Amino acid sequence: MKTQSFTQSMAWLHTWGGLLLGWVLFAIFLTGTLAVFDKEIDGWMRPEVPAYMGTQEDALQRAVDYLQAHHADAPSWNVNLPTARSSNLSVSTGEQRRGGGQLLDPTTGEPITARETAGGGFFFRFHFTLNMPRTIGIWIVGVAAMAMLVALISGIVIHKKIFKDFFTFRPGKGQRSWLDAHNASGVLLLPFHLMITYTGLVIFFLLYMPAAVDALYAGDRQAAIDDLRGGAVAQRAARAGAVNPPMADVPLAPLGPILTQAEAAMGPVGGLSIQNPGRSGARIEVRPVLGNRIELTKGRSMSFDGVSGAVLRAPDESRPSLLTQRVMAGLHFAQFGGYPMRWLYWLCGMVSCGMIATGLVHFCIKRRRKYAEQSPASRRFHRLVESLNLAAVVGLSLACIGLLWANRLLPMQLPQRGDWEVRVFFIVWAAGLAHALWRPSLRGWVEQLVLLALLCLGLPVLSLATTSEVPWTDPVRLWLELTCVAMGAALLWLARKVALRAAVAQPAPRRAAMKLKEMHS
Repeated sequence: MKTQSFTQSMAWLHTWGGLLLGWVLFAIFLTGTLAVFDKEIDGWMRPEVPAYMGTQEDALQRAVDYLQAHHADAPSWNVNLPTARSSNLSVSTGEQRRGGGQLLDPTTGEPITARETAGGGFFFRFHFTLNMPRTIGIWIVGVAAMAMLVALISGIVIHKKIFKDFFTFRPGKGQRSWLDAHNASGVLLLPFHLMITYTGLVIFFLLYMPAAVDALYAGDRQAAIDDLRGGAVAQRAARAGAVNPPMADVPLAPLGPILTQAEAAMGPVGGLSIQNPGRSGARIEVRPVLGNRIELTKGRSMSFDGVSGAVLRAPDESRPSLLTQRVMAGLHFAQFGGYPMRWLYWLCGMVSCGMIATGLVHFCIKRRRKYAEQSPASRRFHRLVESLNLAAVVGLSLACIGLLWANRLLPMQLPQRGDWEVRVFFIVWAAGLAHALWRPSLRGWVEQLVLLALLCLGLPVLSLATTSEVPWTDPVRLWLELTCVAMGAALLWLARKVALRAAVAQPAPRRAAMKLKEMHS
């Protein structure tokens, strides 16, 4: 038996580990890249909500006026404010602090009826759960992320000329070109790949590594989280023990100065809750926008006296251990740095998708002749891998753009409309797999790439035909649609390159028959 060297063993691990989990990793990276703009996609999928260019203070006052007029006796009010990324102004009462509630026009304060939709949050949820039950999905994604780390480290080992690979790309060389593209994209963004994969694992570290919680807290995960957060327990106890005082018709403190103070202490504000509005024991809790700094600020808030406006509780300082985890999570979520950082993460994510896709394609190209000369089982395996590559890369991309088309085409009053958008996503993906299994490999790539390009190019036309708003009145919507057009143009170019390769790869008798047919036509 021939003994393999360490480098050869790493090459085997890189090849087969990358293939078997590459399909899952591509889905994780593609939906994660789209989730960088989840709020913007969500806004595009609710065209009934108008773009808002005013101040948060004005929007907040309109929300409070609506609540006073319609829910004056409610024990608590909740307001989600428009931000730099979203024009949504929503209000609710009771314990429903985020999501749902009544949408309001931030300019007029009038109620809005918006379509039910899965929203851009679908891509975010799919990114870390694969649309499975939460714990199962997180574990599958975690295993894939660990495999990604192994693939990156083994890739470093087998590429002895790693810096040379960064500058090497030979177009038009078939298998060599695909390998060059895979190597160059991998080396170019190696720090990003390592960072994004490792920080993704850190987010759920208590789930992946529960030994410390089992030893110190007898498996009580919530107790461990409460201890890490410090003041969280006292805050919840204070809220739970609050007793509504008698009605006193006491006006609220001016909300403008409260917003200003909260923004100075925590950064951009995402919303607030008012306990006991109109009573002498009124209390205002202000929440920051999630992750507006590199430290992910989930769970932090600031409390004010609802009558005097005095600060009752400043934001808690993170303990060193929790601060470390929050910074790691913040690096992964990319909620800091504004749109320049968001576009940088989007570009890095797209290059990462390209790295995975070129690796999958290179596997098939390199072994095409070898498997063709072997047993029928080997040929069937190679054909299956080619089909799965096409379905995982282009089929999934078709499903993503199909979700946006479904948002515009499904009837507005369709029951469970958001669920139907998700069903369309999986129906399109399944159709892409069926097509990949049916059609010859290269022709399948050409046909799906062309369809994907046309759907991207046609999205602005569809949106214009199905909504009353024009895209240039909303900069966020305009940028999203222009990005789709640019992607569509790039995909058409790629489809043409693959079509030329497919024509050359046709068997000689078939090419001759086609030429003869062209001469007689």
